[in-house]
Amino acid sequence: MADPARARKLAKRISQIVAHAIEHDIKDPRLNFVTITDTKITADLHDATLFYTVRGENLESAPDYNAAAAALESARGVLRTKVGQGTGVRYTPTLTFTADSVPDDARRIEELLARARKADEKVARRATRAQHAGEADPYKAPREEADDDEIADEETRG
Repeated sequence: MADPARARKLAKRISQIVAHAIEHDIKDPRLNFVTITDTKITADLHDATLFYTVRGENLESAPDYNAAAAALESARGVLRTKVGQGTGVRYTPTLTFTADSVPDDARRIEELLARARKADEKVARRATRAQHAGEADPYKAPREEADDDEIADEETRG
């Protein structure tokens, strides 16, 4: 078991090495739009999971996750060699690439928040035209003394 601080440092270093290698050393055009977002490493420092996102070539095009996954899989050996050279650890961790779901989750949450805002605006518009059900003052008014005297007289007669 490695020190958690050491594991965090190694994970960060692996992210930097792999990102640099993808950008400068590997000439696969399928990796042009890949970004390494996070790296998790096991406690024994033998396995590293790298999370990545893929952006489209332009704003209208959808990212090609399948092509990026295939390119990362084919470059895994080269990337592991780079990690081994760049970290200097005794055992170079195996690399596993996983598509990061955070951007999709964030986009879904933004859509849900936008729908909630629209629903709130609709409720606010309806509330401006709303009227009370029943009387405007739903509380009973206190009885006046004259009314109390009449009720007391009726009770004594009855």
